Amino acid sequence: MRAARVAGTLLARLTGVLFLGFALFHLLPGDPVSALTRGRPVTTEDLATIRAGFGLDLPLWKQFTSYVTALAHGDLGTSLAAHRPVADMLAERIGPTLLLTVSATVLSVTVGIATGVAAGWRPRGIGDRVGTGAAIVLWSAPTFWLGMLLMAILGVAAGLFPIAGMRSTESGGGGVLDVAHHLVLPCITLAAVQYAQYHLLIRSAVAAERHAVYVTLARAKGLPDALVRWRHAVPNAMAPTLSLVLTNLGFVVSGAVTVEAVFSWPGLGDLTFEALRGPDPPVLHGTFLLLCGSVVTADAIADVVLRRFDRRGGTT
Repeated sequence: MRAARVAGTLLARLTGVLFLGFALFHLLPGDPVSALTRGRPVTTEDLATIRAGFGLDLPLWKQFTSYVTALAHGDLGTSLAAHRPVADMLAERIGPTLLLTVSATVLSVTVGIATGVAAGWRPRGIGDRVGTGAAIVLWSAPTFWLGMLLMAILGVAAGLFPIAGMRSTESGGGGVLDVAHHLVLPCITLAAVQYAQYHLLIRSAVAAERHAVYVTLARAKGLPDALVRWRHAVPNAMAPTLSLVLTNLGFVVSGAVTVEAVFSWPGLGDLTFEALRGPDPPVLHGTFLLLCGSVVTADAIADVVLRRFDRRGGTT
């Protein structure tokens, strides 16, 4: 029953995403056909023929019906600019986006939990003040500003890391180490804001758990401080952090749009930016559906996992 309810909610949200995406991108200013033919001598009849070829001369409700019917068959349409299936373009770009977002998530969770636990275990200490202050600053910093700052300092001024792309094409690069070298700056940028959330949340949870009865009892038994912290306090403080990690999985993917645009990382975000300049509605529909769908799906997964987690916690 609960699984059916979660599936129904997920379907309703995905349907809402479908309606919203179609409406938003048809309200964008500019004519995609005029953009495609810019700089070329075309007549009014030529423009009308091109619109008819892409189905843009149909009423909106017919365009939407055709789009949903094609989507039900796995067809996301054809790019107006590239003249390629949108599904193929998304498949090419999803790999770099997953590489960036997974790396940033692992980095932010690992560092955020480590520093948050240390800060929460000794609140108001020097480590807490420095770590929490840095987390607040990073959380409030705009992602694009932080990316440009890192690019200017570590990329341009120091010359330590590449500032654009995923591979060193000019040197024939493209190996694992080369890709990892290009990944550093965008990964740090995307991870910084996420890290701040995990640090602040686990810090508050650990600070509250350190006064719990079971922690006092463990200390009275003479257990080492580190053992009391990591075996007793941290596991009980992880529930809200687990919730945030699961919920943020979808937002990290959608949040990569800004980072990819800043660093020209060839993922879904960069593809979205290119499609907005067109505009290229079929590509925008596809990226919007995929990015928003990842948020909605991650939220549904988080709901199921956390319900099971809470149920087990109540029986132990």
